[in-house]
Amino acid sequence: MITAAQMRAARALAGIDQKTLAEKAGVSVPTIQRMEASEGNVRGVIETLTRVIDALNACGVEVISDNQVSERGGRGVRLIEPGQPGGRAAG
Repeated sequence: MITAAQMRAARALAGIDQKTLAEKAGVSVPTIQRMEASEGNVRGVIETLTRVIDALNACGVEVISDNQVSERGGRGVRLIEPGQPGGRAAG
């Protein structure tokens, strides 16, 4: 699961606007707006959510879920190291 706050933070870390995320994910801008305006966990079609998360990963941002291993625990987002799977290419 991803929260609306995580989605907004991930997009900010990637340095992209809603339109760019929508284009990269192959969804509409209103879909991104609705997802980001959600209370708590983003709800929607699993395929759409997966496409958005994949687009964020392709931009070099990882979404961290509740039970995913992280040094300090909890939810969040983090930049992916260049050269790692899903990370931005160097240069």
